[in-house]
Amino acid sequence: MRALVVTRPGGPDVLEVRDVPEPSPGRDEVLVRVRAAALNRADLLQREGRYPAPPGAPADIPGLEFAGEVVLCGPDVSLWQPGDRVMGIVGGGGQAERVRIHERLCLRVPPGMRLDEAAAVPEAFLTAFDALFARGRLAAGESVLLHAAASGVGTAAIAIASAAGARVLALSRSADKRRRLEALGAHHVLDPAAPGLAESIAAASGGGVDLVVDFLGASSWPLNVAVLAPLGRLVLVGTLGGRTAEADLGALMRKRLTVVGTVLRSRPLEEKIALVQEFSRTLLPLLATGRLRPVVDRVVPLDEAAAAHAAMERNESFGKIVLDLS
Repeated sequence: MRALVVTRPGGPDVLEVRDVPEPSPGRDEVLVRVRAAALNRADLLQREGRYPAPPGAPADIPGLEFAGEVVLCGPDVSLWQPGDRVMGIVGGGGQAERVRIHERLCLRVPPGMRLDEAAAVPEAFLTAFDALFARGRLAAGESVLLHAAASGVGTAAIAIASAAGARVLALSRSADKRRRLEALGAHHVLDPAAPGLAESIAAASGGGVDLVVDFLGASSWPLNVAVLAPLGRLVLVGTLGGRTAEADLGALMRKRLTVVGTVLRSRPLEEKIALVQEFSRTLLPLLATGRLRPVVDRVVPLDEAAAAHAAMERNESFGKIVLDLS
C-alpha cells in the first residue's frame, strides 16, 4: 500500500510517499481503506522528531484521523461490516491507504457527507468536544475564549459551543481569518496583538469569561488568568507558545480558578472509546443533520503532503487541510 513516510527528522522535504506493508486487523479491529486523512500539528511535530508515535502506532507514518470504508473485520468485530463508511482517530498511521483501528473507536460517516469532509471531523471535533464539556464543563449561557480559533480544533469548538448555547470569543492575528470566524458564528473576534486585549475581552464577556480553551500555553498564561471570571476554568490543549510559565498562584486562589491539562493521542484505549461513544451519542446526530459541519481549508493529493505541511507551518490554513488518498 502507499503511505506517507517520515524518512528522517526534519522539514517537509523529509516526507516521501512509499510502498509499505499492509497492516492486519486484530480480533476486535477493522481494516479501513483510507480515502482521506486530515493534517494536524502533531504530524508536523512527529516529522520534526519532537512528538514520537505512541506504542502500537507506526513510528514513521503520521496521521491521527481518517475516513474511508471498512474492507476487513477481525473475528470478534460485531459493529461493522465490509463496505461501511467510517471515520476515526488513531495514534498514527492514518496517512496510508490502509489503517487498522479498534472497532469501538470508529464513527459512522453520516449519509451525504463526503469522505474528505469526514476526515476533518474526528481529531478536531473530539478534541473540541472533550475540552469544552468533559474538561471545561461548559454550560449554556456561559462564555468561552478560544485561542488560535482559525485552527481545525478552533473552528470545531466555535460550532460546538455555539450549538450548545454558549457565547464564543475568538482570537486570530489575521484580519481575513477574523472576518471568516465572524461568519462562522463567533460572537466576538479579536486580534491577540491589539493593545488593551484583556480589557476588550472583559468588555465583550461582561466582566470575564467562564472558560478558556488554550493551544499556546506559556505565552498566553498571563492573559488567561487575567480574563477568567471567578470560578473560571482554563483547559490547556497545546503548548505552541511554550511549556514553562511563571504563575501568580495568588490570582488562581483569589478567583478560585480551575486549570486542566488534556491530551488525546496518548490516552488509554478505554478512555478514548468512552469519549468516542459519548460523541457518537451527542454530537454525531448534529453532524448528520448538517447543524455541525467541519471546515475544510483545502484537499490536496497525498503526493503533495510536503506542500501541505509547509502551508500549515506558515499558518495559511483556515480549518483543516485534508490529504486525498482515493
